[in-house]
Amino acid sequence: MTLSLENVCRRYGDVVALDHLSLSVPSGQVVGFLGPNGAGKTTAMRAVFGLVALDAGLVTWNGAPVGPEERRRFGYMPEERGLYPGMVVREQIEYLARLHGLGGTDAARATRSWLEQVGVADRAESKVESLSLGNQQRVQLAAALVHDPEVLVLDEPMSGLDPVGIDAVGEILTKQAAAGRGVLFSSHQLDLVEHLCESVAIIDHGRLVAEGRVDDLARAGSSRLVVRVEGDADGGWARGLTGVTVSGMDGGAVRLVLDHEASSQAVLEAAMRAGRVEQFGFERRRLSEVFREAVA
Repeated sequence: MTLSLENVCRRYGDVVALDHLSLSVPSGQVVGFLGPNGAGKTTAMRAVFGLVALDAGLVTWNGAPVGPEERRRFGYMPEERGLYPGMVVREQIEYLARLHGLGGTDAARATRSWLEQVGVADRAESKVESLSLGNQQRVQLAAALVHDPEVLVLDEPMSGLDPVGIDAVGEILTKQAAAGRGVLFSSHQLDLVEHLCESVAIIDHGRLVAEGRVDDLARAGSSRLVVRVEGDADGGWARGLTGVTVSGMDGGAVRLVLDHEASSQAVLEAAMRAGRVEQFGFERRRLSEVFREAVA
């Protein structure tokens, strides 16, 4: 089962929000949806739920166009607060569960379960407006999950959360994927995305500029080395090597980027001439590097 955006377009006057964007969210995966501010992420997510009318393209679920019945089986968490501030937390989640078709008993049971799992069971009888922003975010996640959706679309779900809350939400998303659900979530916290996601899609100006498995993207591009030479403070021995760029220093270790002309063996030999080699190894690209290159 796969949620897909197929060649979707949306324009607001002279502004192109989505420019023939295509991406897929397979069941059983957590997919990170990345891009600079204003790249079109929120517009794309809203289009899944029919909140944005597309100028062209399709949103499909398992190959068929998405309509109202399919959307009842999806879970959505908007970036902006989508809760009634003056309503009691428990009553609100139960109400939303009923809107998704659950009976009274099942709605109450699911509400208790999810408020417990997101860590706000002790605030079930509080009004939403009395909660901290982080706890409101937890309640909003419970609202997206209470009807046991087949796919989750979450816009900045970690916003406003402390480290403990981030860990808790990350664990929930991982468990949802392990249970066979597709999860698409946007975030500017790239280290978190790299840790949680099996694959990512990066967009800029409404266009897909990079996508793939995180491991594949990390291994792509130029080779990278981390080398530490005893007594070397600035990586001077590596400067001037053909096809080698010093990308930084970290605690006495020099980080090097090799182009296609450079040989790791030649780098090792140069390091050995400079002194005793204490560390020498290949390093994968961080997702933050992939992101910067994709949107440059």
